[in-house]
Amino acid sequence: MVPLACLVLLAGPVPTVQAGFRSPESLVRNVYAYYGDRSSELSSGLPRDAATADRFFDPSLREAWRASSKPPYDFLVQSPTWKLGAISISVLRKQFDKTYVAVAFDNRGRAITMNFILVNDHDGWVIYDVESPHDSLRAFLAQYRD
Repeated sequence: MVPLACLVLLAGPVPTVQAGFRSPESLVRNVYAYYGDRSSELSSGLPRDAATADRFFDPSLREAWRASSKPPYDFLVQSPTWKLGAISISVLRKQFDKTYVAVAFDNRGRAITMNFILVNDHDGWVIYDVESPHDSLRAFLAQYRD
């Protein structure tokens, strides 16, 4: 009989959560998958923990995402509360190292449009910035940094 420790060593390293996604559309779909009915942690908005920041954001934005814990509303849905309608996702353009993705949805009867600026790093697609018609995620997070 082979000891359990040997089996673990033969199996190789334990996989870890990696940053990035396989496509720009997949990244955006996964962001909004967190915006459900708040019945669980997985439907209470995009978490502000290190693992989530590492998976979804470019290294230059990760710390800002984790450091702003008390903004007046959730930038990604443009409101402190949400009940999202159907989400439309389309790639607008690919320009040099960035891809621009338009997102449109209804939040409690209010039409919302956002532009995600994504980059493809060595682990996959991550968010470089998000623009609303009046602000950017980077500027918003800088205002509400703890």
